[in-house]
Amino acid sequence: MTPDERLLPLEGVENFRDYGGYAVPGGLRVRRGRLWRSAHHGAATDADLARIAGLGLTAVVDLRRPTERANQPSRRPEGFGGRIIDCDQGDQAEPPHVAFLRETDLSAQSARAFFLDYYRRAPFEPRHIELFTRYFEALGEGAPVLIHCTAGKDRTGLLAALTHSLLGVHPDDAAADFELTNRAARIEARLPQVTQSLAETLGRTPSETAVRAFLGVDGAYLAAAFDAITAEHGSIEAYLARLGVDPRAAGRLREIWLEPMET
Repeated sequence: MTPDERLLPLEGVENFRDYGGYAVPGGLRVRRGRLWRSAHHGAATDADLARIAGLGLTAVVDLRRPTERANQPSRRPEGFGGRIIDCDQGDQAEPPHVAFLRETDLSAQSARAFFLDYYRRAPFEPRHIELFTRYFEALGEGAPVLIHCTAGKDRTGLLAALTHSLLGVHPDDAAADFELTNRAARIEARLPQVTQSLAETLGRTPSETAVRAFLGVDGAYLAAAFDAITAEHGSIEAYLARLGVDPRAAGRLREIWLEPMET
């Protein structure tokens, strides 16, 4: 699949795309059209909802905090009967990126430092452990699944990359999928509006470089998360086992989610 083939262009939902279809050893690939990722759906239009309804989703994993869900309630297709997986665990504190925007100098350097620190901690957040565990349980049903957070790039990107690691996707392909946010999120087109909105909210104008760094991703962030996982657990496989995906469960998920390349 080309990057363009992965994207599902919608009117009010950013970064909506298929993270399946990648080749794995043995002449196999991850199933296409069944693993989806995106930003939040609070601004989804009716036309967007009609297209989403056509995907046949049976589970939506909302990785956001309770405050984020309350501030931007999701719109779902009429009659949607799929399972919503979310988590109220933890306090009602504001999301860390909001504190970052309010409290730092908003430079490109501070943005990079924030994200590197965030990715090193994110795999071990109790909220994420619960959500990731429930997500992999949903994958065991073999039906179409959507994962999303607010921007569809950090929490969502980490969970998609863990899925790719589990299924045997080459690290270069997993990194490319992670960095596809920099194209799919329409960063350049949204840059002026986001900069203005931040200036009005914060009373100071962040640099264009900082806003671009905040809207996008860097492969170093994902590498930092995987390095932290390996340092804590010894391997990605051991971390996945903590999420309920032991070797036996991993084998079953590969049987479900991999198909011959020629299919």
